[in-house]
Amino acid sequence: MSADPTTVLAFETDCHIFDGCGFPAPSLWTFIFEPIAGNADSNFYFNKPMLLALLGSVVVVGFFWMAFGKPKVVPGKLQMVAEAAYDFVRDGIVYQTMGKREGERYVPLMVALFFFVWILNLWSIVPLAQFPVTSIIAYPIVLALVVYVLWVSLTFRKHGFVGGFKNIAGYDKSLGPVLPLSMTIEIFSNLLVRPFTHAVRLFANMFAGHTLLVLFTIASWYLLNGIGIAYAGVSFGMVLVMTIFELFIQAVQAYVFVMLACVYVHGALAEHH
Repeated sequence: MSADPTTVLAFETDCHIFDGCGFPAPSLWTFIFEPIAGNADSNFYFNKPMLLALLGSVVVVGFFWMAFGKPKVVPGKLQMVAEAAYDFVRDGIVYQTMGKREGERYVPLMVALFFFVWILNLWSIVPLAQFPVTSIIAYPIVLALVVYVLWVSLTFRKHGFVGGFKNIAGYDKSLGPVLPLSMTIEIFSNLLVRPFTHAVRLFANMFAGHTLLVLFTIASWYLLNGIGIAYAGVSFGMVLVMTIFELFIQAVQAYVFVMLACVYVHGALAEHH
């Protein structure tokens, strides 16, 4: 958990309800961390979310490396799990969205994106980590930009400059007089709104989920006094419920992020009519 001054104070001073201290509600400080190394004024800055993102990369690469480093015809347990995970993304997302012929070459990218996003989300409920990296918007933005650059580059490579522009602008001469307005809306939507919503959808869900977990966790501690203990039990029950719910949301958001990436790539490769 981050170093929110009011939250830390509440825990350190054993502040509870009826003690005369206010409830230390989570705020934006819940998402701000002191640097592990370096500082904000130097050229080097390294904090907890950066560490978790790095560890997430190591976990994903390490898992598949151990599973497929020496593949066997009769797979062991780890290889079976990795194959099932790989097949889920390939068959359930890429092939379903793009088709086998078109999507095969993009399977490695989408598998990497899915499990990287998922592990960054999953840190939220891992002891000691307890923070979803994707609740800091910079991380979803970078991942969305990777997809955005791929989509734009594929669009112009596939259709050329004029054809690519028509593809992005949704050119359809049958629209007649409203064609300029339609193209303006499509350009604005595809070039500006699309990458923004792609990133914000992931960020907003992880931000909200983490805030609720922190809220009920702090409330459980704060209510541990007198008759408030009964309410503390209810609040702690909500922590457990929210944790289970977050497990579901974390996987869903990884799925949605990669599915949208496949939709965008498929749109770039589709023939314009």
